[in-house]
Amino acid sequence: MKTLGNILWLLFGGLFTALEYFIASIPLFISIIGIPFGIQVIKLGVLAIWPFGAQINVKPGNPGCLSTIMNIIWFFIGGIWICLSHIVWGIILGITIIGIPFAAQHFKLASLALTPFGREIIIN
Repeated sequence: MKTLGNILWLLFGGLFTALEYFIASIPLFISIIGIPFGIQVIKLGVLAIWPFGAQINVKPGNPGCLSTIMNIIWFFIGGIWICLSHIVWGIILGITIIGIPFAAQHFKLASLALTPFGREIIIN
């Protein structure tokens, strides 16, 4: 069932969302300071390709203060806007019964978009 959900996700916007993430990561990789943020955008793009069956977990152990500082910087630079866009799409898709599974995936992406540092994606 998750394979069918992922195929439908790709056909109806997941591929374009992932491409947007991958294209947005290119300017971040140009500067040394932007590389950690580019890696997090790639992480979002990977999850946007195949979200059904994937889990987002906090990394084992204490992520440390560096993850917290990077999440705060990420929040103000663009994380809030990415998160809000996924929440809006989740609400729009959640109105219909057919769109509820896709809304759940947008909410999963929203949680990762808000604080991506110190988290890992586990694809089953």
